Amino acid sequence: MRASPLFAAVRAEFALPVGFPAAVLAEAAAAADRPPVDGPGRVDATDLELVTIDPPGSKDLDQALGVVRRDHGFRVHYAIADLGRVVVPGGALDEEARRRGQTIYLPDGSVPLHPPVLSEAAASLLPDGPRAAVLWTIDLDDTAEPVSVDVRRAVVRSRARLDYAGVQADVDAGRVHPAVAALPELGPLRRAHAVRRGAVELELPEQEVVPDGAGGWTLRARRRLDVEAWNAEISLLTGMAAGRIMLDAGIGLLRTLPAPEPPALETFRRATRELGFAWAPGASAAEVLAGLPADDPAALAVRRAATTLLRGAGYAAFDREAGVPPPDDAGHGGIGAPYAHVTAPLRRLADRFCTELCLAVTAGAEPPAWVREALPLLPDVMAESDAFAAKVDRACLDRAEAALLAGCLGEEFEAVALRPGGAEGEPGEIYVPDPPVLARCTGALTAGAVVRVRLVAAEAATGRIEFVAVS
Repeated sequence: MRASPLFAAVRAEFALPVGFPAAVLAEAAAAADRPPVDGPGRVDATDLELVTIDPPGSKDLDQALGVVRRDHGFRVHYAIADLGRVVVPGGALDEEARRRGQTIYLPDGSVPLHPPVLSEAAASLLPDGPRAAVLWTIDLDDTAEPVSVDVRRAVVRSRARLDYAGVQADVDAGRVHPAVAALPELGPLRRAHAVRRGAVELELPEQEVVPDGAGGWTLRARRRLDVEAWNAEISLLTGMAAGRIMLDAGIGLLRTLPAPEPPALETFRRATRELGFAWAPGASAAEVLAGLPADDPAALAVRRAATTLLRGAGYAAFDREAGVPPPDDAGHGGIGAPYAHVTAPLRRLADRFCTELCLAVTAGAEPPAWVREALPLLPDVMAESDAFAAKVDRACLDRAEAALLAGCLGEEFEAVALRPGGAEGEPGEIYVPDPPVLARCTGALTAGAVVRVRLVAAEAATGRIEFVAVS
């Protein structure tokens, strides 16, 4: 995708790197030339039916999936790109990845964690030949509860590179690729388990910056397809399995989120009722959110209010042998269980280290010394990287919104009031469906109400947007 002047300012503002140092590129090229079958203990799993499901055009394919029905349940094969095979601990590629933390995505292209010769070619699970992978095999019973987990290095061959919309169309038409034939049955069962665990799914409209077909950019709102939700459940299933493996071993790196405090839950419960939705006795926030209607202004305000339940995300490293026990609250409040990152090593640093830990523990081996040494450093690296990526993403959205609205000063729009302003003149928050813009708004707002607002500022250079409620 061509570079855009609109986002060049974001790249400059955040000093995003252009390319990779020569030593990193040389090391990556050498790693890319190695055959995928090298190394001891790697099983041949090229007979498995696996496919990748990603957004259209994606080349950094971390996961290949296979889901089959068995006599008494399901079997999930989840092949993850094997970065441990190509990244030498302490080498130039390793050091550069630790500096970057994760891939940064902008509408006109990405700033990858690893050189494209690996992330979009040799290490990516593209369907053009065998690839080295870490293969998770998870057996589940008829209720979709896991009963066994196996993880080992393998060689796999993806059968096809699919996208969400295409798979969803196939599901709706009653034809599904054999590799994921059981996904439409397993996915909803796992989603139901998530609600019972208390997993908080906001399901807010997702703003997406896309080319407008005339050399510029526009915004569109998209809701997650069923296939995306089912696919996400398989990733979460694997991450929860990894978290349990590491907790049982007393060494690992968890993605954590505190469970909501009672005052936060009570505030959310009150907001839900004030917006006209019942909260049945004994119901959880997850159950209330799962029962909301899809396209309702008041429901949108409820979902926005639920974001206050998802605060305090972080990472917790532990190593009982080194005197650092697991955290007292080892769970992830948004998932409803302990969880670790293992499914996106091409795009996220932590996954490579967590994967190596799981491989060692399940094989009855000592964790690699280089992983153990890095553990205390990873929480800060990942937290800083997450915050940085979020700032870049928000800056791109702000500029796209402002550029799209720059010619509409003084015009009025219909919006949903998500949050009223503060007592001291602090602006409230609105969502404008067309074009899909999330913005601050001054004036009288009632959460959940459909209101008229006037655009009074839109600065493409800074991303500043201001609306005022029309009385």
